[in-house]
Amino acid sequence: MSADKTTQTLIDALKQGMAEPGEHRLYKSGKLAGLFPGRTGAHIETAGQALRDGFLEVIRTETKGKNTVEWVRLTQKGVDFLLSHESPARAMDELREALQITKDGLPAWLAQIRRGFQEQADKLVDEVRNVLGKLDSLSVRIGEALKRAEESAPKLPPAATEAFPWALEALSYLDRRREGGAPSPCPLPDLFAAIRAKDQDLTMNAFHTGLRGLQDRGVLKLVPFTGPLEDLPQPEFALLDGTTMCYYVTR
Repeated sequence: MSADKTTQTLIDALKQGMAEPGEHRLYKSGKLAGLFPGRTGAHIETAGQALRDGFLEVIRTETKGKNTVEWVRLTQKGVDFLLSHESPARAMDELREALQITKDGLPAWLAQIRRGFQEQADKLVDEVRNVLGKLDSLSVRIGEALKRAEESAPKLPPAATEAFPWALEALSYLDRRREGGAPSPCPLPDLFAAIRAKDQDLTMNAFHTGLRGLQDRGVLKLVPFTGPLEDLPQPEFALLDGTTMCYYVTR
């Protein structure tokens, strides 16, 4: 399997793990769903790499006869890897860079053509100029689209930034989750882990206080846990808001 196909297979598996939180079979078997299509050589290698890199972690195993079934779940490192490869803004930035490289390389290429094929070069120059005009127009449109997206995004009040220095990272993470297709709202443990990766001094009390403050300022919205409390995973992250047990957050 080529490197591109291997990466795409890995991304597809991580996207499935993010879209359906919880445990998953590592490999598909018959009609039983799994993150990777089957136990072929290429897929075994890709799945093994995902486990070694910490994108997936084994939760439990089942032994049925001679076969061992591995159950895994997506890790925070896997979420970060997926979001870094799925950001539309990142894709548009890469397109803009590619367009600039193409424009920079065209003059030398045109000079070589003109020396060897003078008659054909005159015609090609006109055609390439038309292409460059279209590329310039596309580049401008992409720049304007990025600018509008930035301007339309909810702004963080200066007072909130001063009171909660990690708030910008929290909003950025929620935006990356949304762009990557992750289900909304975001569990509080996931948000806390993402912020702690950048700010290791953040405590649980400061995290909860900040969430309340950001909700009061209309930046974030806390969402309650609606299931039985005994089913609440990692209950230490839950935030009591009046009589409501909040466990999720959204923009």
